[in-house]
Amino acid sequence: MKLFEIFKIALNSIRTNKLRSSLTILGIVVGIFSIISISTIIAMLQTSIEDGVSALGKNTFQLQKWPSVRTGTQEEQAMIRNRRNITTDEYYRLADKLEGKALYAAAEQWMWGRRIKIGNKETNPNVSICGCTPGAFSNNGWMIEDGREFNQRDVDRGSRSIVLGPDIVKVLFPTTDPIGQEVKVDGHKLKVIGVLESQGAVFGRSQDNYAVIPISTWQSYFGNRRSVNITVQAYERDSYQDLIEITEGYFRTIRKVSPGDPNDFDVRSNENTLKQINNITAGVKIGVFVIAAIALLAAGVGIMNIMLVSVTERTREIGIRKAIGAKSKNILIQFLSEAVTLSLFGGLIGIVLGVIVGNIVGSLMNATAVIPFDSIFVGVFICVSIGIVFGTYPAYKASNLDPIEALRYE
Repeated sequence: MKLFEIFKIALNSIRTNKLRSSLTILGIVVGIFSIISISTIIAMLQTSIEDGVSALGKNTFQLQKWPSVRTGTQEEQAMIRNRRNITTDEYYRLADKLEGKALYAAAEQWMWGRRIKIGNKETNPNVSICGCTPGAFSNNGWMIEDGREFNQRDVDRGSRSIVLGPDIVKVLFPTTDPIGQEVKVDGHKLKVIGVLESQGAVFGRSQDNYAVIPISTWQSYFGNRRSVNITVQAYERDSYQDLIEITEGYFRTIRKVSPGDPNDFDVRSNENTLKQINNITAGVKIGVFVIAAIALLAAGVGIMNIMLVSVTERTREIGIRKAIGAKSKNILIQFLSEAVTLSLFGGLIGIVLGVIVGNIVGSLMNATAVIPFDSIFVGVFICVSIGIVFGTYPAYKASNLDPIEALRYE
């Protein structure tokens, strides 16, 4: 028999028993829908998270007090509760040791929820102010669109200069050139020396609502109680992992961490953070697959039942086919194909619904829309496998019917 004829017979069988087929297909739809929808949502979140995590520049890692991804477990809380702040002095000692080994080493301190003013214009009180050393521009991938970035001389003399993010410029200088203008941060006057290029948005939240000032100036305004983040950039990708190990060893020595004791600081890299995120989402995926597997198992049993009923109802048809020359393998392929078609039909409905619903839910969280092709391929493979596994016995039973007994069947 030709494949088209087999497919046509399968569809006719589904149409003939609409209610029974629909209930069987529903199990497949629910199982595949669960897999595809959750996979779509997770893929959307991961894509958006990767965009945010990759804010660190190329070949750059960071030493910081707190873990980049927190699990909230008691063990983690106990481990990090008594960690000491990373100080500016420790940064300069580390920078000296990395001289010639790293492309850039930089220190950063952040203050959130600030307001920037000029004249009668002001931003909302949600601006992030970063105090840093010059290497932070390269390490974070901050590019200057207009003006210049500050240099080490500005840091050494506590220059009252500031580099603004695009969102701040839109509010304070919609029609004028900001370079050379004076703005106020918490009542302190700062001269605008540069404007940064836009970095876009993550989860619908702009990454351009921040300003950068020399770390010495930042500390004179906000104090030196906050922990310093240290970013380090390797010369090339090949030396990246070696530089992480070297830097970690240097910093343990600087902070006098005893051999065998865990680090009292965290090493953050794009790869490590993404690995932690993937470990968290892996548990969600496993849970979804277990639930979906139960639904698919029930659907597979339903397919077997409907095919066994179909074999019984079509016993005379099978007898006639064999009487006019159909071989056992022809009957086997026909019924096996019907089972696979039934399974695929439900699977395709589940895939379409899963992608649509997954993207709708993901868009509500301002995540980037995706189509999880890998999960779709897995879904199709599962559907075909279910059709084959649970359709084999009914198909085998049909192919081995005795034609004479089958023709006598009432």
